[in-house]
Amino acid sequence: MRSAPSLRLSCAKALFAAVATALLMFGAPAAHADAPAPPGFTDGFGLTQTRPVTGTATNFVVTVTTPEVAGEHHIRILLPQDYAAGPAKRYPVFYLLHGASDDPANPNLAYPALTAAKSMITVIPDGGRRGWYTNWLDQDTAAGAQNWENFHINQVIPFIDANLRTLGTKQGRAVGGISMGGFGALHYAQRHPGLFSQVATFSGADDLSMDEAVIRGAVVATLTNIGAPLCGSSSRGDCALDFGPTVSSDAVFGSPYPVFNADWRWNEADPSTHMDVLAGMGIAIYTGNGAGNPAEPEFWVQSAAHHAKDRLDALKFPYHFVDYGDGSGWGQGCQGGHTYDCWAQDLVDYIPRLEAAFASS
Repeated sequence: MRSAPSLRLSCAKALFAAVATALLMFGAPAAHADAPAPPGFTDGFGLTQTRPVTGTATNFVVTVTTPEVAGEHHIRILLPQDYAAGPAKRYPVFYLLHGASDDPANPNLAYPALTAAKSMITVIPDGGRRGWYTNWLDQDTAAGAQNWENFHINQVIPFIDANLRTLGTKQGRAVGGISMGGFGALHYAQRHPGLFSQVATFSGADDLSMDEAVIRGAVVATLTNIGAPLCGSSSRGDCALDFGPTVSSDAVFGSPYPVFNADWRWNEADPSTHMDVLAGMGIAIYTGNGAGNPAEPEFWVQSAAHHAKDRLDALKFPYHFVDYGDGSGWGQGCQGGHTYDCWAQDLVDYIPRLEAAFASS
């Protein structure tokens, strides 16, 4: 599997590119293979399978195409161990949105806490290397069609409900995300509150306003592909700093620059200022502090997370907030950074809470 490149870069431009990229992506150590055969799936809702389902009976990948988003797309699905044994039983679903520069084909996205879940299905749909979990404003770029929100909301969710024994209700559906996916989770919950009863963000890009200009700059860095020259001879897809065809900084949300209020679409999409839409929803926010180092992406993530928390406090909404700081006592290997070890522990804390919330509803 790909591993994150070193952030120790000498020049300012290279440092910004590396920090921006690491802020939005993640990697993980090697995983171990399972056994039996996965279930079959039927095409529908605009999704066409292009390859056989691969994996085991409880951890497998479905590969599809859709007119909404260019290219092939992987959807990783994790079933509870008793799924096959109880043909009359239905399960709630947790949609986990991955970070930038990753792909559900990566087996390490099946975090231990997810595979240990006993009473829910987890679905990890492709969000692109920098899809940003939204329908791009500009569909006429070198990246081709980029209607990620249409893909996930209008196609993946009903596709899953049609092919698996899900509860298929708001109370039986949650969305969460890591890094770029943290933005996606809040964005989808805010735009589609009738679909989800729970939302969680793990080291998420929770603030796209100019209060967090570094995070906005990181989004722009993925679009303009500023780090690609650092990949050297690596082929596209093998280098975490290469996000695909270079597109305009305006491609997703329009102009990111606040001059003459040109950035109003970014502010409209900013999760931290629209927390009021989450009324009645279970909300969880996790962050570290990057050990206080501004060159560590989690340093900026922490600030964004606290902006979202401040808004929830002002609204007097209940929520579960964890700032594990430098990671001391927060899982083996977590040092408060933007890393797999910290997110693995986030999920260890969150998944039992989510399963309990599903059970109580």
